[in-house]
Amino acid sequence: MNDQRLSRYARLIVTTGLNIQSDQRLIVSAPVETAPLVRLVAEEAYRAGCRLVHVLWDDDAVTLARFRHAPRDSFEEYPIWQAAGLEEEGERGSAFLAVLGFDPDLLAEQDPDLVSTALRIRQRHLKPVSELRRRNAMNWCVVAMPTEAWAARVFPQEARERRIEKLKDVLFSLCRLDADDPVAAWQKHIRALVSRRDFLNGRRYDLLRYRGPGTDLTIGLAENHRWVSAQVRSRAGIAFVANMPTEEVFTAPHRERIEGTVTASKPLFHRGMVFENFSFRFQDGRVVDVRADRGEDLLKKIVKTDEGSARLGEVALVPESSPVARSGLLFYNPLLDENAACHLALGSAFGETIEGGMGMEEQAFMGAGGNISQVHMDFMIGSPELSVEGVTQEGKTEPILTQGEWAFEEDRRE
Repeated sequence: MNDQRLSRYARLIVTTGLNIQSDQRLIVSAPVETAPLVRLVAEEAYRAGCRLVHVLWDDDAVTLARFRHAPRDSFEEYPIWQAAGLEEEGERGSAFLAVLGFDPDLLAEQDPDLVSTALRIRQRHLKPVSELRRRNAMNWCVVAMPTEAWAARVFPQEARERRIEKLKDVLFSLCRLDADDPVAAWQKHIRALVSRRDFLNGRRYDLLRYRGPGTDLTIGLAENHRWVSAQVRSRAGIAFVANMPTEEVFTAPHRERIEGTVTASKPLFHRGMVFENFSFRFQDGRVVDVRADRGEDLLKKIVKTDEGSARLGEVALVPESSPVARSGLLFYNPLLDENAACHLALGSAFGETIEGGMGMEEQAFMGAGGNISQVHMDFMIGSPELSVEGVTQEGKTEPILTQGEWAFEEDRRE
């Protein structure tokens, strides 16, 4: 881990991802294996004037021990003190950082009913925090850091001692840490995404049409939808980048205006669960049929979590020429894989994707077309065969993506 790029990564996370302000507090959730990065982040945060850095450590071994040995009737339990504390920190505007690096297959062999119960209980207790994040009450950021189990999944043919280093090389490149000035490189990247965002906001499409292998889907957009890209602002006006890396522009579908079938183009690894070759059929905005070669029963349970979990909360566009896609790798990590392909998300929508949405109460937000749920689960649908069209309020159809690439621009790529 003695890598200068790790220090550059920590500095980029604090200054550009989170944009920590003097006198803020920082709450970090991270796997124990990522401690070298977290320690550097803490150091950079304190240098930026942070008053307190508090870390909530996760350990795959402890999680797995619970599923193997804990009483079967104990999975309705949750450390409610932690949920209350996170809500309190969110209300005060503390910054939040999540570091991802979990074993993609951690819970693949565990009882799907227990996995579903644990996930449902977690989502229920963290709903107030999720609502604060939906409204961007705080500046927050999600990043990744290689661990042994994750690197072994991405590079199974590599010698054990090389796996993490190879995954670090790829991740750091995708985060632009190889640039002479990573902060300047990110500012350039943000400007490119803003250009695409502004174009789409200017079109005011009424709906989107998706066509691709196993996909024939129409998504109506919320009337006052807003396309959003890399950098957004918190309730306090702090500019932050929620995901690093990020290649998407995204907005809110109307929760009741989704029709047709969509098929995932990549496997989904979600909190230690694996879903492969799956599809959803929508009618009147709701999932009415779920099919999957792997994980079908669990996927059906997730869709039934609450009233909003069977609806879409996000539609995101990512070209096949994105750096993540060009890597040619399946990362088994939603943060990276979603930035390799166009994707959708079941569950909650983000407040900034509807005009005035960050200040709306739940019922008003849903009335404007936004979705509310304990769930937010991204799944990838993009491929070189995918085409996306926009239909204007006047009924005119325009190409947005053709064969996986932007159709409305000739040279806006970095």
